[in-house]
Amino acid sequence: MDALFIGHSYIDVTMLAPCLPQGDEKAIAQDYAVSFGGNAATAAFCCAKLGTPPDLLAPLARDWLAHMFQDMAATFGLRLHTRRVARSSLSFVFPQEGKRAILRARDDHYLQDFPRLDITSARLLHLDGHMPDAAMHYARAAREKGILVSLDGGALRPGLIELLDFVDVAIVAMDLCHKMRLSEEEMLDFLTSKGVRIAGVTDGARGLLWREGGGAPQRQIALSVPRERIIDTSGAGDVFHGAYCASYLDNPDAPWSEHFDFARAASAHKVQHLGNEAGLPSKADILLAQRRYGEAA
Repeated sequence: MDALFIGHSYIDVTMLAPCLPQGDEKAIAQDYAVSFGGNAATAAFCCAKLGTPPDLLAPLARDWLAHMFQDMAATFGLRLHTRRVARSSLSFVFPQEGKRAILRARDDHYLQDFPRLDITSARLLHLDGHMPDAAMHYARAAREKGILVSLDGGALRPGLIELLDFVDVAIVAMDLCHKMRLSEEEMLDFLTSKGVRIAGVTDGARGLLWREGGGAPQRQIALSVPRERIIDTSGAGDVFHGAYCASYLDNPDAPWSEHFDFARAASAHKVQHLGNEAGLPSKADILLAQRRYGEAA
């Protein structure tokens, strides 16, 4: 095991349409995509596409949605470890004008305990805060073994604050700042006070404000993709996480500014494609995005 990702899994149905029907109306979508979804799950698929297929621990049922997810995982070389639920989760994504509305049907009532895995050989653990009991168990184990722990703090989920005591890299969304009534700089201070070594806040086109230890904050602006090329922004943050994890696994001695530069180019590629699978970048795609949009940033 080179890396373990833990989080909730979905099948995403993304539909591109000028409007959503109301009442008894009917409409025809311009395009659609069916793909894997979930924060840490999408990050795991991205990491696999970039050359390091990780292990993924996620809830799945015994149903057709689970078969789809398992087939997708096998295609990307992911080693899948499941925790049983009654029904697999499903989400409908409606991107429009650089934003996206999401309707989720989630089952997080677990029918069994999470599997215990040997992570001795792992170099990275990535969490999204879902399955807090599993996240805490493996974060503690990773800290004991000197394994880097990365957190996608997209929302104020149960146990998240306690989990931060065992996190090395925490990149959180501006939404979490709003929920905790903290500014970006105050959030960096809070994360650092919890012992986080690399702390960051993402905020859409404003990019990433981050700092290492007690150093000065740095801002890496999101790459400026022309508006007419932006199709689907959902999953861009998850791809960002998966890409910096892949970059770290490729070259753990590189500065974090390089890992984040690699990741923002991965996100720039994602927003130009409909659905998570179509938006996963290769290393060549990331180099192209860096050349095409990096100068403007």
